Amino acid sequence: MSLFDKTMNGLQTSLAMRQLRQNITSANIANAETPGYQAKKLDFEAALERALDLDGLRGMSTDNPDHMTVGGHTAKVTPDIYDNPDGVPGNDGNTVNLEQEMATLSENAIMYKAALQLMNKKLAALKYAASEGR
Repeated sequence: MSLFDKTMNGLQTSLAMRQLRQNITSANIANAETPGYQAKKLDFEAALERALDLDGLRGMSTDNPDHMTVGGHTAKVTPDIYDNPDGVPGNDGNTVNLEQEMATLSENAIMYKAALQLMNKKLAALKYAASEGR
């Protein structure tokens, strides 16, 4: 039995993927002046959906208590990182759109902070329950 539920595991996966997105976006910004650099993109939503198994395709159950349960945790999914197909090459062949990358960076930081706050609230509720409300 796990202390953390699917929500906590999902938040943990989301934080890890948001950190990866932060790194990719920061690398794009750092290479905005590099001739020939192809901006990278992370397929965040699809990877998170696969990790959380939102469609239920990987969900399995057991009716025998001796069998191991498979559901209730996030899958170890590696998100797809690829050259951004929406990038328009400049005169030097660089496809980084600095304004778009800065907007992505800001949005990602806000979403990271929100997930972290949700995780802190869940942990505070566990702490409250463990201390019997004292």
